[in-house]
Amino acid sequence: MVATTFLILTIISKTCIIALSTNISSPKLFPAILIFGDSTVDTGNNNYLINAFFKGNHYPYGKDFPGHVPTGRFSNGKLVPDFIASMLNIKDIVPPFLKPNLSDEELLTGVSFASAGAGYDDLTTVASGAISFSKQVDDYFKKYIERIQGIVGEKEAKKIVKRALVLVSAGTNDFGFNFYNTPTRRLEFDINGYQDFLQKNLKKYIEELYDLGCRKIVVSGLPPIGCLPIQMTVKFENPSDRKCLEDENFDAQTYNYKLSKLLARLQALLPGSKLVYADIYGPLIDMINHSQKYGFVETNRGCCGTGLLEAGLFCNSLTPPCNDVSKYLFWDIAHPSEAAYQFLSVHFEKEVLPKLLQ
Repeated sequence: MVATTFLILTIISKTCIIALSTNISSPKLFPAILIFGDSTVDTGNNNYLINAFFKGNHYPYGKDFPGHVPTGRFSNGKLVPDFIASMLNIKDIVPPFLKPNLSDEELLTGVSFASAGAGYDDLTTVASGAISFSKQVDDYFKKYIERIQGIVGEKEAKKIVKRALVLVSAGTNDFGFNFYNTPTRRLEFDINGYQDFLQKNLKKYIEELYDLGCRKIVVSGLPPIGCLPIQMTVKFENPSDRKCLEDENFDAQTYNYKLSKLLARLQALLPGSKLVYADIYGPLIDMINHSQKYGFVETNRGCCGTGLLEAGLFCNSLTPPCNDVSKYLFWDIAHPSEAAYQFLSVHFEKEVLPKLLQ
């Protein structure tokens, strides 16, 4: 029955994606897709950073990606930006900005500036060696604009940026690195103060993106942080006694409520902008609480190795993955599987895209 349900859901999701692609193929809703954030949307930038601690450029990462090769994506296959770009008939996969020898077409249709280990707090990247969010926007995105200006001219480049779909996804690392597991920021802030500090930074980044010409921006909220396998491993000594940390989940929900309000206020201050909050907490907690509906049988540990400790360097050829990753919500202790990302992409199509087009 579980397998049948999962098959039906998969068929429905693929049918929806195909239908949407057909409906929007001419003209395209968005000429390009531009991605900023952390490992959930990093399509390989960290591969090209010498000092980056987190890299997904080795097996078994990418084992289900086309060609079965690791690409730097922190999953067994594609990420949400890839599915959305395909859904919107922009391109099949989103390349990282730091990829050498990007073609004109790859640049003009969009790239990811995201970096595994990044966050809205620049302190987050000190230990990880990731590309800070400020550098993604102030440095790399400005260079991107210059490069496409060199291809199509300043006027056309401005049109591309203005009409592009901009996705922003970060924040989880900030809480994990600086507040919960390594309580550096807890010496300065309580949880409400740190949430406000992060969103003040995010507000600045959105305003900078707006000043650089972006108008259609989707900002993802936090996932149920307390349900990430890494957080349960840190909290619970007994591997058989694992459950979501409700206090951390409550913090994520509070943050998301504040974020949705911030985006509404900010949109009113930025003429011509469309700022949309993307809820990922709801879909993910539903996958956890009603796992059989999605075909998942394991939701509190990753597929890689034991599922209790492995991610990045520790998810490797010596820690083989589970037999059937489609039954796992999480690929490693910090990142969803491709199957989970695909369900999140369908949620984007149904709940987020209509708001963006209103």
